[in-house]
This record gives sequence, structure tokens and C-alpha cells, in this order.
Amino acid sequence: MSGALVTQLRDSLGKLETMTRFALATLALASGVYTYLGVRGLLDGTATIVFFAAIIYSAAVSVGIYAFWTYLMRLFPHVASASARAALLGVMALGSVMIIAMSSWLNAAALAGSAALEQHLAVTLQDYTSDLDRAHENALAAQSLLPDIQLASERFARLAAQERESGALTGTSGSGSVVQLLSQMSSQLRELEGSIASSRDEAQTLFETGQEHLVAMRSLVSASGAIEPRADSFAENAVMLAGVISAMEQTSVAPSVKRAAEDLSLGFIAPIADGGDLGLVDRQDRVMGSIQESVAAQSLVLSQAADDILAREPVAERRFVPMSSAEAVLRYAGDFIPSWAGAISIDLLPSVLVLMLAVAHAVLRDAERRLPYAERVSAADLIAAMEVHRALSGIPSAPEPEVDQQENVPAPAAARDATERPEAQTGAPSRVSDKIMPIVQAANPRTRKEGS
Repeated sequence: MSGALVTQLRDSLGKLETMTRFALATLALASGVYTYLGVRGLLDGTATIVFFAAIIYSAAVSVGIYAFWTYLMRLFPHVASASARAALLGVMALGSVMIIAMSSWLNAAALAGSAALEQHLAVTLQDYTSDLDRAHENALAAQSLLPDIQLASERFARLAAQERESGALTGTSGSGSVVQLLSQMSSQLRELEGSIASSRDEAQTLFETGQEHLVAMRSLVSASGAIEPRADSFAENAVMLAGVISAMEQTSVAPSVKRAAEDLSLGFIAPIADGGDLGLVDRQDRVMGSIQESVAAQSLVLSQAADDILAREPVAERRFVPMSSAEAVLRYAGDFIPSWAGAISIDLLPSVLVLMLAVAHAVLRDAERRLPYAERVSAADLIAAMEVHRALSGIPSAPEPEVDQQENVPAPAAARDATERPEAQTGAPSRVSDKIMPIVQAANPRTRKEGS
């Protein structure tokens, strides 16, 4: 790289100084504003206390971010050793983590807080919808027993009618003990059928009430406007819906069906045969034994079906947990990755500027080391070197130009120091003159003449 390019790069870095400060101040200010919006929802107290507390915190965050990145921009590009750079990189990583902890998540809360709260309400709504459906299914599970109970009741009633009209079971028509027993079993099954049917109506009423609460909650989730009042109304509907679900769990008739099924078998009481002759009495006893066996089998089937219903997992009690926008952003962070990326980028974008400056300064240092020594010397250095050479060689200095009395231009420090050194007083050559002699001879025409 030529000296002109090195000078151009050095000038470009100088011109970027103002823009770098402006960009850093703008990013720090933006981070402070979003931090204020995020932290305001976490503070409790009066409006005045919340306002001043949020302002102070956001101002501290802005100043801290600006100071941290300013220090790194001033120090990191000028550090050349690998160990020092590694240490500063560790400091940068630690500071970045601290900035994320004190600012970035609040920025994300300001950017996506309302959306995160709506996400929380939507997820809770899905859970309540599932709970209501499960509670309704559990409440109506006993309805599956209704066809079997109806068939058994109708069968007993039909046998009683046939026995009464034609004596289909005992061979003798009439309303005897067999007809009474069959009618009794049919009546008990009809009572059980009626209780199951009434529970269905109650469960359906509760389910419709729960659906109304779900519709209201769904409208609150999808409505526009501020999220806080909608969340409050959502919480009220959630409490009422939880009560509906709990009441629906109590409407299940499975325990009643199990008890009634056991009573059919254990509470079976056969009437005394009332036939007029011994043959009829014997036939009645056999028929009643068959009826008892049929009732026991029917009781076993109903009891097992009731056990299956009771074995279902009940719906656990659910409570709606309100949360702030910042908490919602943290809980549902995976659904708001772009907002998190933007919030973190506002705070950590200066790290890219730090690395760019570090690369530019490294290239500049490497290019300056590769330049010839004569191209690295400035005009002031050259003038000072010439004065030192004159002092060492005993050549009188050029007369100084006349200046105003008000001006006070001191002699070059390098020449003044050189004339005061012992080497200059004794005329002994020094190592400085050995280094600068070729440059002075090449730059001073008078020196070249005297040397020739």
C-alpha cells in the first residue's frame, strides 16, 4: 500500500469519527426509549413514581450503553497484542450479556409485549376449550349405557306382558308372581334410564353456558385496542368458565349407575310363588330363577361399563395466570424471534462498528510498517531532523523569520534537546544522526553541496 493510500485511509478514519459518535448516540437513545416503554409495565405505584422511575432507569441504560461502546471504540482498535485483544473481546462479551439482561429483553417487551400477551390469552383459551370438551365428554359418557338399559327394561316389560296375556313363561296366563317380578325389574331400569336422561339435559345446559364464555373470551383475544382491559375481562370469563367445568364434572351419573347396577343383583327379592297347584308353583320357581340369573348378568354388564367411565381421568382444575408483557415475551420467546433479534441488534450493533474500526486500524498499522522510513516522516519531523543535523555538524542555523512581538514561537523541541546533549557540545556523532543523515542529505540541497 502506497503512502497516498495510507494517508487516505487515515483521513477516512478521522472523518468517520463524528458519524460514529452520532450513530452510537442514536442507538443508545433508541434503546433507552424502548427500555422505558418496557420497564413501565413492570413498576407498581402511582403514575408519577412509575414515570420518574422508568425515566431514570432508561437514562441510566442509555448512558451505560454509550459509555461502554465508546470505551471499546477508543481502546480496542489500538490494541495490537493478541492477549490484550482476547481480554478486550472477553470484556465485550461480558458487557453484551449485561446489556441484554438490563435492556434488550425490555426492548423486546416494548416491541412485542402486546402480541405476546395476546398469544398468552390465545393459548389459555385453547386450554379452556379442551377442558370444556373433556368435561362434556365425561358428563355424557354414561349416556352410552342408555341403549342397553332401555333394551333390558323393554325386554322385562315385554316378558311381563306376554306372561300376563298368554302365560308364555309358566304356561298359565294371569298376573302372578312372575309378572310382578318382571314388572319390578322393568320399573327399576326405567328409573335408572330417567336419571341418565335428566343428567344429559343438565350437562347440555352447562355446556352451552361454557360455550358462551368461550365466545366472549375469543372475541377479547381477537379484538383491537389496549391489551390490559381485555386481559382483565378475559380473566373474569375464565373464572366463570372454570366454575362451569367444575359443575359439569359433578353431573356425571356413572357412580349412580354403578350403585343401581349393584342393587339390581344384590337387592333382588323374588316373590313367593302363588300358583294354585304344585306344578304351577314349580314352573314359577324355575322362571324366577332364570329371571334372577338374567338380572345378575345385566347388573354385571352395567357395573363394568360404569367402572370404565369412572376410570377416565377427570379434568384438572385450571386457573388463569395474568402476566405482564415482559413476562409474556420471555415465556413465548420462540414465537417472537424477529422482535428479539431487533431488540438485541439495537444494543449490540456498535460491536460491528468496533470490529470494523479494529480491522481498519490493523490494516493501517501494517501498511505504515511496510512503508519506507522517508515516507513515514512528516514535515515537522524532517525540519527537526535538519536542525539536529546542523547542531551536530556545527553548521549555523538559518536565520529565523521576523515575527510579531505578540507571537511567541518556541524553537523545535527536538533541536533544543539536541543542542543541550553532551554529544552536541563535544561534536561527537550520535546514533540519531546516523539514522537521519541519509534523510537530511536527500532532502537538503545545501548539505549535498557541502558534502561534495
